[in-house]
Amino acid sequence: MTIIPPSGSNLRGAVDLSSLVKRPAAAAVDAGASAAVTGAPDAPGAVIAVPSLVLDGTDANFGELLELSNSIPVLVDLRAEWSEPAKELSPVLERLVLEFAGRFILARVDVDANPQLSQAFQAQSIPTVAAVIGGQPVQLFNGALPEDQIREVLVRVLELAAQQGVTGTAAADSAPPLNAEPVEEPLPPHHLEAYAAIESGDYATAQAEYRTAIAQNPNDAMAVAGLAQASLLGRLQGKTLDEIRGGAAAAPTDLQAQLLVADLDLSGGHVDDAFDRLLTLFPAQDPAGRNAIRERILELFEVIGLEDPRVAPARKRLTALLY
Repeated sequence: MTIIPPSGSNLRGAVDLSSLVKRPAAAAVDAGASAAVTGAPDAPGAVIAVPSLVLDGTDANFGELLELSNSIPVLVDLRAEWSEPAKELSPVLERLVLEFAGRFILARVDVDANPQLSQAFQAQSIPTVAAVIGGQPVQLFNGALPEDQIREVLVRVLELAAQQGVTGTAAADSAPPLNAEPVEEPLPPHHLEAYAAIESGDYATAQAEYRTAIAQNPNDAMAVAGLAQASLLGRLQGKTLDEIRGGAAAAPTDLQAQLLVADLDLSGGHVDDAFDRLLTLFPAQDPAGRNAIRERILELFEVIGLEDPRVAPARKRLTALLY
C-alpha cells in the first residue's frame, strides 16, 4: 500500500532525519566519493554529477545523500539479505531508476548493517521503500509491489518533488559508488553450493552444505550464520502468514507454534518482537522446552548478525533466565 501524501501536503511525516542531517564531518563520505554538482545545486533543472544512480546508503554517508536530495529525489530501499521479498524488489527498483534516466537516485540500505537508518525510517517490515525530497522523508510502500504500480508511485514522487522545486537530474560518472566495498575473495565450494540451493528454494540442501563446511572448519562463522538463515527459510517455506499467526493464536501453549511465529516476526523485520516472544515463554517451559527456546534464539542471533545492537540486550535477558 502506498502512503504518499496528497498534493501540497507536508512531506515530513513521522520520520525524524535531523540526526542524520547534522552528522559530524568526520563521519561523512571521503571527498573523492562525494557527489559533484554542475551549476548551482539548488537551481531548478541542475545537472548533478554522481558516482552512480544506485548507491549504498549507510549510517556514515546518509547525511551526504540527504544533501543530494535538495537537488534530486532520493529513493531509499531498506532491505536485508535474509528477506526474499527484498531480493525480488531491489532489482526492480534499480531497473526503474535507470529507466527514469537520472530523475532519481536510489540508496540501498542494509538494515542489519545500518540500524540507525532502519530506526530513522521506522522500517517495521522488510522491504520498506521511502523517498527523501529536499531533506524531508516521504513514506512510499512496504513489500514487493508489481513493477507497473511502482512506476506509478515514482511518477507521483516526481510530482511532489516538482512542487518542492527539486527538479535536478543526475549524471552518473565513472567513479566508484559511495562506500564501495573491496573485491571479495571467491566463496568456498560448500558455500557456493549452499547459495545455489537457497536460490532454487532447496533449503535442506543448503543446510547440508553449511553443516559440511562447519564440520571441515568449526570456526567458519559465515557457515554458522548461513546455516541459521537457511534453517529459518526452511521452516517458513510453504507456510502462509495467516496460517502461522493463526496457529500461534489458537494454541498459545504450543511451543512449536510460538517458535514458528517468532521466526516469522524476525523474517519480517520485527526482531525485538521475536526475541520478546521467546524470552517471555521461557520461564513456563519444562527443561526440554527451555532448551528448544535457547537453541532457537541463539540461531536467530546468527540470522541478524551477532554485532546487531538488538542482540546484546536479548542475550543478557536470556542469560538471566538461564542462571
